[in-house]
Amino acid sequence: MNIPTRLPPQSAPPLPPEQTLPTMYDLPSENPEEPGLPDTFHADQPQLLDSTFQPRNWDLDQIFSAMDLNLYYDARHPNWYKRPDWFAVAGVPRLYEGRDMRLSYVIWYEQIRPFVVVELLSPGTEDEDLGRTAQQPGEPPTKWQVYEQILGVPYYIVFSRYTDRVQAFRLTGGHYEPVELTDGRLPIPEIALSLGLWQGSYKNMNRLWLRWFTLEGELIPTPSERASVAEQRATAAEQRATLAEQQTAEAQQRAERLAAKLRELGIDPERLA
Repeated sequence: MNIPTRLPPQSAPPLPPEQTLPTMYDLPSENPEEPGLPDTFHADQPQLLDSTFQPRNWDLDQIFSAMDLNLYYDARHPNWYKRPDWFAVAGVPRLYEGRDMRLSYVIWYEQIRPFVVVELLSPGTEDEDLGRTAQQPGEPPTKWQVYEQILGVPYYIVFSRYTDRVQAFRLTGGHYEPVELTDGRLPIPEIALSLGLWQGSYKNMNRLWLRWFTLEGELIPTPSERASVAEQRATAAEQRATLAEQQTAEAQQRAERLAAKLRELGIDPERLA
C-alpha cells in the first residue's frame, strides 16, 4: 500500500509528563468569531462517513478517523489549527499511545498526515473550502493551503448538501487536481474503498448522503444496518423453523388419519408397516 502519509519531523520540544496534548479546551479553539454551532447535517453526515469507513486492506486498529476535531499542523505556531468536518489517518493507532481517546490530532507528535479530508460546504465557508480565499497578512493559512501545501493530504473531498454536488481533488505533483467520479464514486485503491453518493434513509432522513462503498460499488453497512440484516436473517430462520414444525405436525396428522381409516377397514397399520 503506497500511501504517502508520513511527514518530515517537525522540531518540537519533548512533551513534559505533566503536560497534555493541546485540545479545544486549552488552546483558542472556541473562536468568538465562529458563528455558533453547525447544523445537524454537519453532525449526521460525518457520523455516516465515520461508521462506514472500513478499509479492507488495513487493520482497523491502525485507522484513526474523527469528526470536527482540532487538527494542529505547525509546531512553530501551536495554537494554529483547522477543524475538518471529517478526516481519516491510515497508519496510526486508533487510540493515542494505544490506551486513550484523542482530544485533538497534533501533527508534530503523530508524524502521520491525514489521508483523506472531507469538508461540507456551507454559505459561509464555500470560498475557503474550495481554495478561493487568500491568506491574509499575519493570519494563519487557509484550509486549502494547509491540506494541499503544508500537510499534503492525498485526497480532499468537498460536498454540498444544497446542490448534492461532490467535488473531489487528488494531490498530484504537490497540487490538488480535480478528479472525475467513476459511476458516481471516487475510487481510492490505496484503501480498497470508494466514496460516493447514496440515496437512502439515515437517522430517519431520506436524502442523498455521502458514504463509503467497496471498490466494486457495494455499500459498507453501518452498525445499525448490519444489526437490521442480522435481525432479518434471524427472523427468516425462525420462520423457516416454524414452517418445518408445521409441516411435520401436518404430516403426523395425515399419518394418524390414515391409520384410523385403515383400522375402520379392519387393517392393522402396524402390520402393514
